[in-house]
Amino acid sequence: MDRLVTASSVKSRDYVYQRVDHGAPAPKAEIAIVCEKTETCAMAFDEKLAERVRERLDDVDGVVELKMFGGWGVTLHGNMAVGVMDGDLIVRVGPKNFPDALTRKGARPFDFTGRSMTGWVYVDGNSVTHGRALDAWVRRGVEYAQSLPAKSASKKSSPSRPAVRPRKPR
Repeated sequence: MDRLVTASSVKSRDYVYQRVDHGAPAPKAEIAIVCEKTETCAMAFDEKLAERVRERLDDVDGVVELKMFGGWGVTLHGNMAVGVMDGDLIVRVGPKNFPDALTRKGARPFDFTGRSMTGWVYVDGNSVTHGRALDAWVRRGVEYAQSLPAKSASKKSSPSRPAVRPRKPR
């Protein structure tokens, strides 16, 4: 049987946050962590959506995939571009494109911490079931991340971070 632990009582970074109501973003107090008795946790993101995003990044250079914040994300040369949390897409569109992005179907401010992050949006997973919609959102995230200067590699290497994925030959 799973055990429910309040977010405030957890100190380990290995736990995965999951919305209790599985619907709209929950207030911070309702965020909880579901773990098995063994204290191991499953990732709380839509793996199929992550795979669909991954397919759209095959020709993109400098892709690094990360599991973080209870979800899955992609950086390009060290800059976050897109990700998946629960059943939603996360897209970094940048401050200039943020107001326009919010007018798009299924988009809402990215407010994982309870505060909206300007330049980042959640896109409801139901809004990107069609390939063209997902293509457009992934392109927005990639274009913004590519417009930023590349970040240098950190001095401390982390074994949990994968190496840059090589570009697939055409």
